[in-house]
Amino acid sequence: GNYGSGGITVLPVLPDGSIGVAVQNIQLQGKSIDPERQDKPHVHSINISPDNKYVFVPDLGTDKIMTYMLNAQTGQLVAADNPFTSVTAGSGPRHFTFHPNGKFVYVIQEMYSLITAFNYKKGTLTAFQTVQTLPADYTGRKWSADIHISPDGKFLYGSNRAHESLAIFRINQKNGSLTLVGHESVRGKTPRNFVIDPTGN
Repeated sequence: GNYGSGGITVLPVLPDGSIGVAVQNIQLQGKSIDPERQDKPHVHSINISPDNKYVFVPDLGTDKIMTYMLNAQTGQLVAADNPFTSVTAGSGPRHFTFHPNGKFVYVIQEMYSLITAFNYKKGTLTAFQTVQTLPADYTGRKWSADIHISPDGKFLYGSNRAHESLAIFRINQKNGSLTLVGHESVRGKTPRNFVIDPTGN
């Protein structure tokens, strides 16, 4: 995913492990309502479905999650039957994660500090909840970044730059809905990315 140009590049991995010449380039089009941040596409992450059949591409510049069908043999991408899913205008979708059960998807939106929850089935995303990642009384910059789920599927975390925190949500195992548990300081500045170790500890 190319943030600056707003494009997607498919690169082959060669037998010796090196990266070969691009086999596909897709240039996204469009814009959204923020004239400074959303004057053109800005691809923010590439996310492959657990069944290896679809690729989801949050585009901060257009407020869309693009959806492609993946040919796992050639790496080629083709627009899916439902080629995109829109989120709140001006919110800037950034990172994306599947629940371990494969039924739910969560997307964090950088510019409004939101997380939207979706039901997932055969390449289609259907939104059912949107929550705020910041405390209700917070008045500083909204600047969310990364999102991950604990290996047991019980908790979701989102990073807030400027607020310098991780937002913590409990995940309802039956319907995927989120309930805020609280916020934890990152003891540092600008938490852009984070990971959870495989043990979940």
